[in-house]
Amino acid sequence: MLRPWQISLSQRIDAARSEPVYMQIIQAVIRDIESGRLTSGSYLPSSRELAASLGVNRKTVVLAYEDLIAQGWLSSAGTRGTMVSTALPDPGLPASRDVAEPDAPAQAEYRFAAAPASPLALPEGPGLKLDEGAPDGRLFPIELLSRAYRAAAQRLTRRNGLQYRDPRGAPALRESVAEMLKSQRGLPVTADNICITRGSQNSIFLAASLLIRPGDAVIVEELTYEPAVAAFAARGAKIVPVGLDGDGICLDDVEAACRRNRVAAVFVTPHHQFPTTVALRPERRLRLLDLARQFGFAVIEDDYDHEFHFASQPLLPMAAYAPGRVIYAGSLSKLLLPALRVGYIAAPVEVIEALAHVVSLVDGMGNTLTENAAAELIDSGELSRHARKVRQVYAQRREAFAEALDATLGDHVSYEMPPGGLAFWLRFASEQTLDRIEAGAAGAGLRFASSRSFMTRPGAARGLRIGFASLDEQEARRALQALRSILD
Repeated sequence: MLRPWQISLSQRIDAARSEPVYMQIIQAVIRDIESGRLTSGSYLPSSRELAASLGVNRKTVVLAYEDLIAQGWLSSAGTRGTMVSTALPDPGLPASRDVAEPDAPAQAEYRFAAAPASPLALPEGPGLKLDEGAPDGRLFPIELLSRAYRAAAQRLTRRNGLQYRDPRGAPALRESVAEMLKSQRGLPVTADNICITRGSQNSIFLAASLLIRPGDAVIVEELTYEPAVAAFAARGAKIVPVGLDGDGICLDDVEAACRRNRVAAVFVTPHHQFPTTVALRPERRLRLLDLARQFGFAVIEDDYDHEFHFASQPLLPMAAYAPGRVIYAGSLSKLLLPALRVGYIAAPVEVIEALAHVVSLVDGMGNTLTENAAAELIDSGELSRHARKVRQVYAQRREAFAEALDATLGDHVSYEMPPGGLAFWLRFASEQTLDRIEAGAAGAGLRFASSRSFMTRPGAARGLRIGFASLDEQEARRALQALRSILD
């Protein structure tokens, strides 16, 4: 019987690949059908002929044909052989079209929002990564985490708690977070005011989903947290940068922006401003909240590292005395481990209910096991004990980092000793010096966030935010010496 289909499978079947040969045959036949090389009603070689041409066992081809018939790609024509199903539509492609190689990467044939040219997070790669204020995960006792997970799993299993559940988060963790915020930070909250999230960035995006309609303005400082700006922009917000000085956000600029725009939110990091580490002064906090009342916008207060303050007692969050005007975002990542992705939002009950609806759309629920393990660590007191220990370690590293800065880059760098947080904001004697450092970083084996990644408008002061907590003293000296080597 004539077989008009010219066999090309032999060029695409490789027994050395990890994929079973019969599956390679299936995929090759489907590709030829989709490309137009095999048209509806075309006959395929017999299983014996195809097996001989491919150099495989006939049973392998029979298995592939049977699977293709079951899927509807082929049909059996009895004694006449096996043919491409006549029910398949014409692919509308020329039969001469090139067929992609099996291992060739697929390319999208549809519209989608492409990733930006510069990633928001530093990609993994060679060299020493200088983060922007991460904790040292090596300090958290892994046996504590193991015990907490085991206890949480046992307790949840006994009460059939490993099911789909409340999108606001595990009740035990919401209770623990509410008690922590009430007793330590003065927030007038209960568990009903808490929504557990997958970290502070997830909190920011969830808040943006509630607050922003396309065309709304979001006010940010001229130096700020780039992923937050990207989240607002992704929701269709108009980003409005305002000034920043040694006392925090410039409120005259905020008021002027409110008179020119339909402002949905103002995003601030008042405890330790990101990236400059300055604290927002009390009088400015009160005026910002008054502007929120006057113009009807929400204050998104990102309190990403409240636990780490070394010079004095931290100021109370704005959400403690104006809970109706603030969406308060926090995280346990700095105390636990960033990889656990445990954050939270505190807000009025009706806002939490709306957030739960958004969580239901994008996630359905959080990570029940991890959230209950985090509650175990809080309720047992282990988290508090760990916090006291690492605060002492980070305080020592902060002092040592400042000494190493003075010894290696003192003639090129100026900085204010950060009162809290886990990073320094470094300003350079000239932009040319900063340009040389950024250009030579890769060659010196260093990776860090670009100075321009913090800028929301041209002309903002450039600098580098360098975390000190995740590096021991030896690693920190080596990193700073590498920075110095670029200049030398």
